[in-house]
Amino acid sequence: MTRRARGGGDRLVPARLSPSDVARLGAAGLRARPTRVVLSALGIAIGIATMVAVIGISSSSREQLLRQLDALGTNLLRVQPGQTMFGEDSRLPKEAVDMVSRIGPVYTASATGKVDATIRRTDRVPKEVTGGIAVQAATPALLTTLEGRVRQGTWLNAATERQPAVVLGSVAASRLGVSRTGVQVWVGNRWFTVVGILDPMPLAPEVERSALIGFPAAERYLGFDGHPTTVYERSANESVTAVADVLPRTVNPENPDEVEVSRPSDALAARAAAAGAFTNLLLGLGAVALLVGGVGVANTMVISVLERRREIGLRRSLGATRGQVRIQFLTESLLLSVLGGVVGSVLGAAVTVGYAVSRGWPPVVPPWALGAALGATVAIGVIAGIYPAVRAARLAPTVALNTP
Repeated sequence: MTRRARGGGDRLVPARLSPSDVARLGAAGLRARPTRVVLSALGIAIGIATMVAVIGISSSSREQLLRQLDALGTNLLRVQPGQTMFGEDSRLPKEAVDMVSRIGPVYTASATGKVDATIRRTDRVPKEVTGGIAVQAATPALLTTLEGRVRQGTWLNAATERQPAVVLGSVAASRLGVSRTGVQVWVGNRWFTVVGILDPMPLAPEVERSALIGFPAAERYLGFDGHPTTVYERSANESVTAVADVLPRTVNPENPDEVEVSRPSDALAARAAAAGAFTNLLLGLGAVALLVGGVGVANTMVISVLERRREIGLRRSLGATRGQVRIQFLTESLLLSVLGGVVGSVLGAAVTVGYAVSRGWPPVVPPWALGAALGATVAIGVIAGIYPAVRAARLAPTVALNTP
């Protein structure tokens, strides 16, 4: 209390509490009940950790997709046959690759062709059991066009494309149980030797699930008609749109409407853009956990007010104002909530880093997510503490002191 002169006399005026005094008061109230504080803060921590981890994992996944796009490029176009005006499947001409290669900005072009054959680990496996693996003819330039890599063995060359040799996509090799080159697999009605196994190709998942043989070998051993079913090309980045416009007329001058052109990288871009769709649901679950934590903080503070009536009455009797009592309990609620928010943010960031590293992704925890998490805890602390603080301030000193 301080004395202030007024009208020739002195009167007692309550001393103002500094921010440090308020913080010490709030912390003292929390230290008196550590077990209850930990349990109440746990609800806030779980909600914040969930929200930070969801945002962080989603951002890490999106960053991985964007890095894949940067590494693989967006200048790959895929040409496939569409349908005729009568609803029948059209066909690309045998010269499609050569015709596409003549387009100025195009610097590499290749093709695959669907072969009417199945591949099995042995001839003892029923023909109906395909394992979802397609047999396709491939031109030697396919690996260069797709910027793929051979995990083991070699790619098709001028010699092996004419022989009963096969290169397996990463998924095809896994489904066949083939982990090394040199083994033989049953393709159509004869044995083929596995000469190579490819690494994954995110821009060409259809190749990952295929067994690839040379065009000449496919025609000679499997009755392939020589018509490509997919043409891949890469051109200068600034010319992709222009090349896409002329590809239908180049591949099929008579019926350009029967040709479909797509950009495989659009699928990765769409996945990156849609990465937040499922995230919203998980954020909703985190928000529910945060709300439950806020209710827990409010409940803790109400019980604290009921248990500390004599303390409140004593402070009021010694000159504390209602405003000072309100700010004391509001500070306790805020500190309790912020404690849970800080722990939850650290836990959420740790979960994000651990999960991203385990998947080989770049760990990304957006700073705005941490800022939003702390902001949410402050809001929860204030909202949860308003009612208990007002209730504490309304207690009359005489009633509070007489509480048993």
